Amino acid sequence: MEAHLRVAVAAPLSEADCARIVELEPRIDLVVDHELLPPMRWPADFAGDPSWRRTPERQRAYEAAIDSADALYGIPDVDPAALARAVRANDRLRWVHAMAAGGGGQVKAAGLTAGELDRVVFTTSAGVHGGPLAEFAVFGVLAGAKNLPRLSRQQRDRHWSGRWTMRQVSSQTVLVLGLGGIGRIVARKLHALGATVVGTSRRDVVVEGVARVVHPDHLAEVAPEVDAVVNTLPGTSATEHLLGSRFFGALRPGATLVNVGRGTVVDEAALIDALESGQVGFAALDVFEAEPLPADSPLWTHENVLVSPHTAALDAAEDRRIAELFAANATRLLDGENLLNRVNTVEFY
Repeated sequence: MEAHLRVAVAAPLSEADCARIVELEPRIDLVVDHELLPPMRWPADFAGDPSWRRTPERQRAYEAAIDSADALYGIPDVDPAALARAVRANDRLRWVHAMAAGGGGQVKAAGLTAGELDRVVFTTSAGVHGGPLAEFAVFGVLAGAKNLPRLSRQQRDRHWSGRWTMRQVSSQTVLVLGLGGIGRIVARKLHALGATVVGTSRRDVVVEGVARVVHPDHLAEVAPEVDAVVNTLPGTSATEHLLGSRFFGALRPGATLVNVGRGTVVDEAALIDALESGQVGFAALDVFEAEPLPADSPLWTHENVLVSPHTAALDAAEDRRIAELFAANATRLLDGENLLNRVNTVEFY
């Protein structure tokens, strides 16, 4: 066991959450100056107001605090270059916690050497967003089953059509890509609605609410029996464009796609083709290959697409939950235990 851990707060953190961290782990020496941190425009806005700037003097003070710490709460300014500077300027730095569930991508972008990646442990906030993202996933599956685009069009046009049968989630088969923290909650919620859930994993796992687990290499084989697909996978070289033309072509026609993982998992050009052909009947997308979604993307105007600006994970309690996760990991570090959500520095997830 260790006596103390000096933690520099490198991302916006309320005074209440600062106090919460120290309350949960009193061995933390928290170094924080709120005047050096950008104001948040909404919860979990860790990059802060883009118009805000530090003076040169305050920038030096910010970096001095970071360079004095054993651990960082947040990637400095959510900037991979600033992360690289911090790692190289501070030999005592042992741990950096990223605010994002997909913080591995930011670590990869820092271009750290093998030695630097070995010296510093990186963790993410994976799992903190599981509940909100799972609710959005269920919303997307329901919206597809109930034909939300048609209802919206008819209401907009004041068109009272004849009646039609709506699909029932309770009789659908839903494919959940990824059975990590988010995927497991999605599976549990969909199972509670009566859906048959098929999950994907590279390992032989048993997960509550999942009727069957398939290897990602066999997606095209299971696609014909699927009514809806929920992606929760991170963006890695192994998952890039995992959902492409071969997969969409094999899907049951009219299937629903929900993406709450990473945009790069979906080949958007292939998705647009699948939407045009009707192979995908509805897509609820919170993440995209390029963000912000380019103004000329056909996804903006496609009548069977719901665009969410990467906001499905956000809720009022997110900052507090991340602070509590950080405190729990600090206790583990101080007690010599393995940290939760450690970044895989080969695949960077």
